[in-house]
Amino acid sequence: MSYGLLKGKKGIIFGALNDQSIAWKVAERCHEEGAEFILSNAPIAMRMGEIDELAKKTGSDVIAADATSVEDLDKLFAHAEEKFGKIDFILHSIGMSVNIRKGKSYTDLNYDFLEKGWDVSSVSFHKVMKAAWDRDIMNEWGSILALTYIAAQRVFPNYGDMADNKSYLESIARSFGYYWGDRKVRVNTISQSPVMTKAGAGVKGISGFFNFADDMSPLGNADALDCANYCVSLFSDLTRKVTMQNLFHDGGFSKTGVSQKIVDKFEDL
Repeated sequence: MSYGLLKGKKGIIFGALNDQSIAWKVAERCHEEGAEFILSNAPIAMRMGEIDELAKKTGSDVIAADATSVEDLDKLFAHAEEKFGKIDFILHSIGMSVNIRKGKSYTDLNYDFLEKGWDVSSVSFHKVMKAAWDRDIMNEWGSILALTYIAAQRVFPNYGDMADNKSYLESIARSFGYYWGDRKVRVNTISQSPVMTKAGAGVKGISGFFNFADDMSPLGNADALDCANYCVSLFSDLTRKVTMQNLFHDGGFSKTGVSQKIVDKFEDL
């Protein structure tokens, strides 16, 4: 159901890969709510994904950009400025750990891999915001979002250095969010339930991880569409004074010590 919450708004969505991606669902919902936007992803990700299909469906331009490249981002934002003038929202849905992909334990990290993952997953958010800042491209009461995970606050085996990346991502949102306040722009992170995406599939034991979170959450896991709806609300004018927050969107997982479902599974052991 569409309410026209984003009618007339313009934006950039980073990270859509296929129809399992949260960014893909966000793009679909933003389109349904009346927004126009540019889709962007790294060139290699675009070759692996189906982003042209999404672009056709939503009437969007697709601009390849490595979010770790200042030069690529400048070209992307130049295109956005030429197309839209100013924009109203940005979604950063980007994350990658080479250490996880290579099966490296947190106690045996490859530091070159660490720096790459840190740049892609965290520093890129600063680079994206700086590119927007330098061009003064955001309209007043605009909204910038990045997706994160509760591993920034708690330990989850096999999530490896992505936990550190997410911690830094959230710190960037708070720090840069303070300065964006001068321009009446909000910056937030959404700490989302685990979602069975292509990126998530790289985490060892993801199925057990997913099912445990579902059993621990009073409302169950929030799926990609749920997250997309939440993003729409944060891009809309209904949340103008929400900024510098890490917003848990996880069915209550973050506030639950232990659920009855988990207790029942262990009671008779």
